[in-house]
Amino acid sequence: QVQLVESGGGLVQAGGFLRLSCTASGRTFSNYAMAWFRQAPGKEREFVAAISWSSGITYYSSSAKGRFTVSRDNAKNTVYLQMNSLKPEDTAVYYCAARPTAVRVAAVDEYDYWGRGTQVTVSS
Repeated sequence: QVQLVESGGGLVQAGGFLRLSCTASGRTFSNYAMAWFRQAPGKEREFVAAISWSSGITYYSSSAKGRFTVSRDNAKNTVYLQMNSLKPEDTAVYYCAARPTAVRVAAVDEYDYWGRGTQVTVSS
């Protein structure tokens, strides 16, 4: 049974930082891409960043580039999202997702596995 479990969300002031974690289990993810999405109230789920388990190649949305960094620890089966210079508009539930192979994929329906999400709230 595949499980993706996110953690690390919370309340932070604008300009602050958080590091989200996503721990994967239940299958071998070595040929998978792991991604972060987010969904704000009343809005559609949107792509944030992705990383290849095997190569470490990364891919970012324009809103994340320069402020967020995605990384992985293969030994811990964990993917991270370091978020710096947070803004109130970053407030959302952040989800971890996984899909085979290709990293440069931003469409929600292209991902096979999803976590339950972790809330990030940025106060102004």
